[in-house]
Amino acid sequence: MAGVKRVMGCRFHLLLLSGILLAGRSVAAEPDEEDESSEDSEIIVSASRSHRLVRDQAVRVEVVPQEELEESRTVAPGNLTNLLNELPGARMEVGSAGLGSTSLRLRGMPGRHAQILFDGLALAGAQPGSFSLLQSPPIDLQRVELIKGAASALYGGSGLAGVLNLVSRAPGAGSEWLLSQTSAGGTDADLFYDGGGDAGHGFTLTGSAHYQSRRDFDGDGWAELPGFERFTARPRWHWGDSDHDNFATLGVSGENRNGGTTGNNTLPGAAPFDASLDTRHVDAGWTSSITREDGDVVGVKLSGTWTQHEQVYGGPEIDDAATNLFAETTYQGKFGDHDWTLGAAFQYDDLSVPDVRGVGHLYTTPAIFAQDEYSPKQWFALSASVRVDAHSEFGTIVSPRISALFRFDPDVSLRASVGTGFAPATPLVDEVEEVGFGRLDPLQGVRDERASSASLDFHWYARPFDINLSAFGSDLRHPLDVEASSQPDRIRIVNDDGEFRVRGAEMLVGCVIGDAHLLASATWLDATEESTSRNRQRAELIPEFAGEVAAIFEFEGRGRAGFEISYTGPQAVHDDPYRMRTPSLLEVNALAEITFGKIAVFANAFNLTDEKQSDSDPVLWPAGTAGLGGNPVTPAWASMVGRYFSVGLRSRF
Repeated sequence: MAGVKRVMGCRFHLLLLSGILLAGRSVAAEPDEEDESSEDSEIIVSASRSHRLVRDQAVRVEVVPQEELEESRTVAPGNLTNLLNELPGARMEVGSAGLGSTSLRLRGMPGRHAQILFDGLALAGAQPGSFSLLQSPPIDLQRVELIKGAASALYGGSGLAGVLNLVSRAPGAGSEWLLSQTSAGGTDADLFYDGGGDAGHGFTLTGSAHYQSRRDFDGDGWAELPGFERFTARPRWHWGDSDHDNFATLGVSGENRNGGTTGNNTLPGAAPFDASLDTRHVDAGWTSSITREDGDVVGVKLSGTWTQHEQVYGGPEIDDAATNLFAETTYQGKFGDHDWTLGAAFQYDDLSVPDVRGVGHLYTTPAIFAQDEYSPKQWFALSASVRVDAHSEFGTIVSPRISALFRFDPDVSLRASVGTGFAPATPLVDEVEEVGFGRLDPLQGVRDERASSASLDFHWYARPFDINLSAFGSDLRHPLDVEASSQPDRIRIVNDDGEFRVRGAEMLVGCVIGDAHLLASATWLDATEESTSRNRQRAELIPEFAGEVAAIFEFEGRGRAGFEISYTGPQAVHDDPYRMRTPSLLEVNALAEITFGKIAVFANAFNLTDEKQSDSDPVLWPAGTAGLGGNPVTPAWASMVGRYFSVGLRSRF
């Protein structure tokens, strides 16, 4: 949800928000008659599997194209978390001031249920960890595609809350480099190299190096901002022709992350607390599509990932390794007013934790799926999908989804969608990833999670205003929860008896007047879960209301300037010794960029109101106490950094 956020590092993405407005024909999914041939309205998305134009999708797909994403890269060039935080209905949740784990919540659903794809491939694994989005730079993005709500009918057990597809820039886009420095001690160097050719035949390379110094902002001896050193490298190859298209990629990244107590400091009344996480990641993927003489299309996807962690969190080092393999084939055709897809897939998911008994798993999941899109009239489209997964641990599961589009005129449309899905039980929940597997009891008797969701999305374009209204709800059954174990400083994973429920509404209003781009957004969420007393209670760290007003002023050929004012309402906190409800937050951010030929100089000011959690409460638990699993730091509900600035250079060549 735009404007609902808690800050760790760079966060301001007004340019992305204005990009959503400028791409209004694609985000809202309908252009008016004069815009039918515009570039944005002609975007063909792949996340919905249909490869239709955005405006013709019965499933609502929100799209932010390259022209707007490239402007946001100067705000937070080191990772994707801040970029994704500005997507409507999305919120990046920081776990604590420990190692800074971050998960993507879609419309209030737990972050572990968001399927994240890179070029349609699960290159972050079957279930991306809480640190994976922190380790991916945005410089190579061409567009972002987002489907919200249960999407297991499209992508199986990994898409229970929705699907996010990050599409890379194709050859021919031009090369670019960027350097950035923040007052909080962060340095970023990014390169996107275009090796020539075009989208049909060519080569690109993305490389980056990032450094963040470990910072203790409130002087309590604990690093609220973890330090890290990270590198990434990703070549991509495109080859083929209009009848046979191929794409391949290889990714390598490494990061050493350090938090905990600083220097010779100790926890209150205790000893020093070491916290570190070393990550090594390798992935590879290949896609191919063949268009037959009759127009039918045969597609193949193959991908594999390997990720290794070495983690210390106040105890001995615990190592883990995850291996994920994925294969899929599809056959797509057209019959009358029907566009149909048939497919089969296989997924292999292996989590090995040799130092901790009963925590790892080995899952295999063959699946078949089908989709039919029926468009008998210009004003009506219907999409029905169903998938059958044969999970090695949790049995056979059927996941349907149905969506409908009603276009009342070129400027007014309504979409409705309902679906169900599942997610296999794993130990990769936020609380566990923060403190490490070494504090986790063996998983016993846990079952898969099931969900159903429904949404109603209204769009109205009345120049110069672009208005989007949404109402939605989700019910998550058998939700995984983390609770204290019978042994001190240990935790265990259980299924709650009650449902995790979300009811909500979103509003996004944009306006373009000359060189001024204005945006206002508001989100209301009623997220509840069952308490230990069997009563309903508000879910932790999900604001009931948030809103934002943003403006950007473009000066063609010379630069831009803008500001953002965001409000985050009170949030419930459950594992915090100082409070049960947080205060509201008001943050102000500003940006400016000046262009000199091929070089652009940019500057950003973040959190000018200097909202900081440590100004209200200590970050550390009192002496002799700790949170779940012996975690010495409280949950993060506001910025740990406070006010800071960044400056940098970028250029295309």
